Amino acid sequence: MQETLNLVTEWDKTFPKSEKVNHRKVTFHNRFGITLAADLYEPKDAKGKLPAIAVSGPFGAVKEQSSGLYAQTMAARGFITVAFDPSYTGESGGEPRYVASPDINTEDFQAAVDFLSVQDNVDPEKIGIIGICGWGGMAVNAAAIDTRIKATVAVTMYDMCRVNAKGYFDAEDSEETRYEKRRALNGQRTADYRNGAYKRAGGVADPLPDDAPFFVKDYYDYYKTSRGYHKRSLNSNDGWNMTSSLSFLNAPLLAYSSKIRSAVLLIHGEKAHSCYFSRDAFEKLTGENKELMIIPGAVHTDLYDRTDIIPFDKIVSFFRENM
Repeated sequence: MQETLNLVTEWDKTFPKSEKVNHRKVTFHNRFGITLAADLYEPKDAKGKLPAIAVSGPFGAVKEQSSGLYAQTMAARGFITVAFDPSYTGESGGEPRYVASPDINTEDFQAAVDFLSVQDNVDPEKIGIIGICGWGGMAVNAAAIDTRIKATVAVTMYDMCRVNAKGYFDAEDSEETRYEKRRALNGQRTADYRNGAYKRAGGVADPLPDDAPFFVKDYYDYYKTSRGYHKRSLNSNDGWNMTSSLSFLNAPLLAYSSKIRSAVLLIHGEKAHSCYFSRDAFEKLTGENKELMIIPGAVHTDLYDRTDIIPFDKIVSFFRENM
């Protein structure tokens, strides 16, 4: 039985509503029994069965931010789309709150495919997914397990398992460092259990320290300003539970990515600190239907909402050709 969610009825997105689409809130459940909240976007005056796309990300964001922008834009281009809040976040259900999991969050994408597959106006043989930032890695992982996914786009991708286990640029890739991470996180588990509450890790630093790396300043410019702030976004506010990253330390997220037979398009900014995730992920992909697209001069967050930079024409043609 699905949870009853109290969904916001007014338009509270960080982007304007398009007159080219119809929008409504929907819910669906995953195989862990968690009810997910989503925005469904449909092209106005659409007829027959259409191709469909499920969208989520970035990591720590909500559907009212980047994923909703992507979903609405793709709906205006002729697709049925859903932008969903992952389990335990945003308007979606699940307790305790503010937990991420490589298994459950991959399943969230598959649950969205479940939902789309049974809609009367969706062609179940033409379903794709878009994952942004941390959900780019989840999307690639979902493509590795779910043969119903005919095409996958991962934008400004993070491999959350790699970055948690090895740090940025693999600078913490040592057994001793990983042991100390496990020790600290498990100590926090004890403290949380004793206190009866989960300590939050904090969102994007505010105020910014003077020596903040450029990509942290980019995150601030998106999540902490009117450009992208949202009251339900973890990155805009108090962040994930501190222990949320624990499961990522033991899970090689992209272990089976070389087995993906469906089409995959990786899109990344040339100047993004995270570009190495997509470059390395692309090297593991096999087959003739895999592409890597590097956007000249773009940083990580440019691909969150810069519609003058996001290659929507390419994304549309990729899905049209491969679904």
